[in-house]
Amino acid sequence: MSQPAPLALPATAGETSVERPWPVRLLTAKLTEYIAKAPALWVEGQVVQLTRRPGQGTCYLTLRDTDVDLSFSVTVAARVLDGLPGPLTDGAHVVVHARPQLFPRRGSLSLAADDLRPVGVGELLARIEHLRRVLAAEGLFAADRKRPLPFLPRVVGLVCGRASAAERDVVENARRRWPAVRFDVRAVAVQGPNAVTEVIDAVRALDAEAEVDVIVVTRGGGSLEDLLPFSNEAMVRAVAGCRTPVVSAIGHEVDAPLLDLVADVRASTPTDAAKRIVPDVAEELAGVVQARRRAAAALRARLDAERGALASLRARPVLADPHRMLAAHADVVAQARSRARSTLRAALARGTDDVRHLRQRVAALSPAATLARGYAVVQTADGDVVRDPAQVPAGDLLRLRLADGDLAAWAEGPWADGPWAEGAEDDDLQDDEPGDEPGDQQPDGEEEFA
Repeated sequence: MSQPAPLALPATAGETSVERPWPVRLLTAKLTEYIAKAPALWVEGQVVQLTRRPGQGTCYLTLRDTDVDLSFSVTVAARVLDGLPGPLTDGAHVVVHARPQLFPRRGSLSLAADDLRPVGVGELLARIEHLRRVLAAEGLFAADRKRPLPFLPRVVGLVCGRASAAERDVVENARRRWPAVRFDVRAVAVQGPNAVTEVIDAVRALDAEAEVDVIVVTRGGGSLEDLLPFSNEAMVRAVAGCRTPVVSAIGHEVDAPLLDLVADVRASTPTDAAKRIVPDVAEELAGVVQARRRAAAALRARLDAERGALASLRARPVLADPHRMLAAHADVVAQARSRARSTLRAALARGTDDVRHLRQRVAALSPAATLARGYAVVQTADGDVVRDPAQVPAGDLLRLRLADGDLAAWAEGPWADGPWAEGAEDDDLQDDEPGDEPGDQQPDGEEEFA
């Protein structure tokens, strides 16, 4: 019985499936064939972990990216390194001409270099200058984004090398100026392939601490290659993004990495950084004493001036004899009161005279004054004033109003017709019985006149 024919393997990666996968050997062969077609290229990076054994024709090194934590293995012939003008060391920046290759047994990808050239100082400076222009155009070096340092920080974050002289300079000089200053020291690599990553991590960690009020990044002097990590773009951007003020104290006065430009304050040396982050206690005490003296002198001068002004006021006549001014006004008030009294008396006298005159005029014009002169007012029993004898019939009761009282009388007719008329006999006037008064006789039906 014949065996079934084996299934053919997929020709391309897109044809693979769960039922028809590629074996590892085929994948390795395909990748080796594909990578072999890739052209050679120039790659820039930093040399780390250079391995060269005597007697071997191949050397091994790791080419690392200076901005991010990425690296690639590189193999290079020993003769290429021997042809360099100087020995190649870890941390050197190089440009490598290489072709990618795959090692099938390990499945690892590396670069096979056939040429290697160290980057010279001039080229490094040109690249740093180009990066400086790019970052300056973004505004990372602008003066308006730089923050002032606190007068007296609670904690100073210090990023420096392990047991370095720069750390001692900053700490000792700062404590000499202000003994109570506190430090949070982060020891990192300040040169070599790990410097950028460790410094960035330390700066970000200190920036996250609430008590850290200022961060100092420092290291001693060195060559351009030694200080190159402090011109790294990633480090510059990390410092620019800090919320805490950063002081850069890298190298000496002549050294000028890009970190100096992005930092809030640039210190020429680590000692200068210590002077900038904390005040001098002796100078501050002297300033306090001097300020107290100036304040005391100003206060004394002010008191003297006020005393002089007060003495000048007290020496004025109005304050030397206050009653003098009041006496003059008292005289004016007394005179005014006297004039007021005189005016009031005169007005009252004139008013009294006017009232008396008016009373006399009223009294002269009143009916009572007429009665007092002997006249009488004759009224009927109804109270009507008799103005004509014809108004009163004979026998009517009349009321005679005199000045001092009233009299009752009866009308007897006109005077000319009565016995009392002119020429009548006296006995005509005596018709009444003796003892009878005229007022005792009342006509019938008449009520007594009250």
